[in-house]
Amino acid sequence: MEKVNIKFHENGTVSYQHKKILQFVPELSVNKHQKIVVPNIPLLTLSTQSNNLGYWVQKTISLILSMSDYQPFVSITADELVFGYDDKLVALAHQFYPKKKRPSEKNGSAHQRKNGTLPEVHNIYTGMTGMHEFGLLARLDGKDALPFWKDAPCNVLRASEGSFFPPRYFTNSDIVHLYDKDMCRILPMQYRGGVTKHGISADLFTPTDNIFESVDNDPDTKCYCPGNEFCPPKGLQNISPCQFDAPVYLSFPHFLDADPKLIEPFEGLNAVREKHQSYFKIQPKLGVPVEGKIRAQLNLKVDQAPYVTPVKNFPNIIFPIMWVEEGIDDLTPPIRRWIYLATTFADIACPLMTYGFIFLGTCVILGVVVNAYKSLVFTKETIEIGMKNLRRRSSAYIYNSNRFIHRRDTYTLLDLNDDGVEV
Repeated sequence: MEKVNIKFHENGTVSYQHKKILQFVPELSVNKHQKIVVPNIPLLTLSTQSNNLGYWVQKTISLILSMSDYQPFVSITADELVFGYDDKLVALAHQFYPKKKRPSEKNGSAHQRKNGTLPEVHNIYTGMTGMHEFGLLARLDGKDALPFWKDAPCNVLRASEGSFFPPRYFTNSDIVHLYDKDMCRILPMQYRGGVTKHGISADLFTPTDNIFESVDNDPDTKCYCPGNEFCPPKGLQNISPCQFDAPVYLSFPHFLDADPKLIEPFEGLNAVREKHQSYFKIQPKLGVPVEGKIRAQLNLKVDQAPYVTPVKNFPNIIFPIMWVEEGIDDLTPPIRRWIYLATTFADIACPLMTYGFIFLGTCVILGVVVNAYKSLVFTKETIEIGMKNLRRRSSAYIYNSNRFIHRRDTYTLLDLNDDGVEV
């Protein structure tokens, strides 16, 4: 995933789009041509929605589907399931549906999110207005609320898109919010404790315990099923506004943490928290995720349609289609190196350098004091020696002067004649 069309704004935000490039990895894939049997999603969607139509309309739909030999299950490859396959019902819907609800020309869970620049324009805070807003979405496609829901709190946009989060070191918050278009909502995640990744400290976040809660236990989730719409049991999230009004519901893989009744009709489903739970590991000072996985299961809500012959025996059921895992296992070495230097290494190096400089400064000061003291003592001794020498010289001068004066006092004048004889 790459960010393109990046533009910085004077209000402390930056806008960009995502450019997604998917690459086929053969060693991690099964036989590309292997067939799997899955529910016929377009057919089951049509039959479920036909219950809102009159009897004769349902019989007409039934006749057309029977003549076209439609079956409730189809055999396709995994590649077709994910990236799309040709289906007549989808093609008709693509041609005649209103533009805002018009599906793509092929049926596939990721067909509209193929390689290329994605249409959504993200506008996030850079942190210039405060680290408590760093990485949060300011606008999505120019709107300050989620367009899929009409009422709060379901349409509140205050969340990260997954690249950056407000650092917990500054916010002291145990909850972060993540926006994922495929989930059609904001995902709250709870702090669970500290972990390490390649020597880098990180905070572990997983979905809150009350996410995908039923309306009976959490009335705030009523805005996800407005009007007289079906409000699902615990563990399911309505995402039909993001799926062209198809009765599609999201859950965690294998109905993890969901109402036990959802798993009863099926065999082989066994939720394992370590394998099926979503999580993020976020560096607390930078707000950058060092590892993260979003794991979600796509489910189709099927209502029995007794007047549509091809599916008349299909019961009322929440049918699991597939589950996907999206995220990052590791950062690239250059990014990981810079994060390590900015956090773990800096946490060790800064105190060492601080105390090292304090010790060095103390040594320098002591050296200056010692040298100054020595200089002072040396100067004092020099002065004392000089004073002694001066006193000695002064004494010698006085002594010699006294001797000269004494001798002069003992001299007497003699009166001599021309022959040198004293007279």
